[in-house]
Parts: sequence; structure tokens; C-alpha cells
Amino acid sequence: MLERAVRAGLTDIALPAIDFDSQAAMAALVHPTLRLHPCAGIHPCDVPAEPIDMFRLEAWVHRPEVVAVGETGLDYHWSMERVAQQKTSLRAHLRLAKETGKPVILHNRNATSDLLDLVFEEQDGRLTGVWHCFTGTLDEGGRALDLGLYLGVGGVLTYKNGLIDTFIHRFPQDRIVLETDAPFLAPVPHRGQRNEPAYVRAVAEKLALLWNKPLAETAAITNANARRLFRLDA
Repeated sequence: MLERAVRAGLTDIALPAIDFDSQAAMAALVHPTLRLHPCAGIHPCDVPAEPIDMFRLEAWVHRPEVVAVGETGLDYHWSMERVAQQKTSLRAHLRLAKETGKPVILHNRNATSDLLDLVFEEQDGRLTGVWHCFTGTLDEGGRALDLGLYLGVGGVLTYKNGLIDTFIHRFPQDRIVLETDAPFLAPVPHRGQRNEPAYVRAVAEKLALLWNKPLAETAAITNANARRLFRLDA
């Protein structure tokens, strides 16, 4: 899978975490040329009923190799049983992001208003991050941008019923980053398959059409955006 990513032209991959066990798994994932950047966080679907071990989370987020806080956020699709815990977790992640100066990776499913409200409450000029797997409306995307966030676009951009392809061109190009959400949401022509980083090229090709730009220029813009967001070395 990593070799296919290299052949597709990728040089860097951010690795969002979902739980504490992700730390060891990401540390074991290495490649001689592909740069793999670990992130640190508890996915909203993995937030426990009991309080999160904040000392452990803080230590993880502060590690120098960690480039972002997350994946965190809100998910009201699978369960509404731990909404309070999800909100508490999200707020803790947002504050760690501000404390460390690292961007936050935000998961959102059926919780847009609450998610953006919490970001608004915590935004003091220090917070940045990305609304990962953006599937919102034009107005919701605009509000996220006003809050200092970037928009992460993936396979949904290539779907006939994805809708975001009808207005993505109206957002500033310097606030869009590409992603896969692997192993989910594989783009056309791989829809229905297990998604993987190499398939981000299909997303870039679709975005290039919507921007009416050559693929190379589109890749250069989105690569620069990702490097700026995650503070990656050139």
C-alpha cells in the first residue's frame, strides 16, 4: 500500500489517531522514503464513558513527532449516548491544540452546528485545523473558514450525489487540503473498494477539473496548503 502511494506521487501522509493504541501502531509504520506523520487524539466514536486520561493524552500530543491533534470531533450518527463525553473530549482536544500550537483534525457526522459552536467558543486566535472529510453546505463551509479552519476534501468530491463538487470552487483555494479518509470513502473510479492513500490522486484530478487548472498546479496548491497547516518542512 505504501509503495503504491509513492508511485502515485505522494511524499507525506498524516496519520490521524483514533485511540491510545494508535500510538504504537503508528510508530511501527515506517517507510524508507515516504514521510509518515503521526497525530494524537481520541476519535469521538472511541470516547469512553469514563473521563479520558488527560495526562496520557497531553504527553502524547506534546511528542515532537506529532503534527496534529486528532482525530477528534463529534459523531451523532452512530450513537447519541455519549454526547456529553464527546463534547468534553472535543473541548479538551481544542485546548491542547492551542496549547501546543498544533492544528486539530475535526471529525463531524450529523453534528455540524454543535461542532462549529464549540470551535467558536474556543477560538481565541490560536486555533487552526481542518474539517476532515468535509461534506457540509456552502454556508457551513464558509463558517468553518471564518473560524480559521481548512476544509479537507476526499472521495465524496468525486461522487455524483456528493454535492460539494457544485460549490467547492467558491472557497479560497489556499484553504483546501486533499485527503482519503482511508480505508473509507474511496473515490471514483475506486468507489466500493478499500480506500488507500494512493487514491488521493483521483481526488486531485477531480479538483483540478473543478478549478480548471492543470493537475500539477492543483497538486502544488493543495500540497502547500497541507504543509502550511501541519507545519511540515519543505
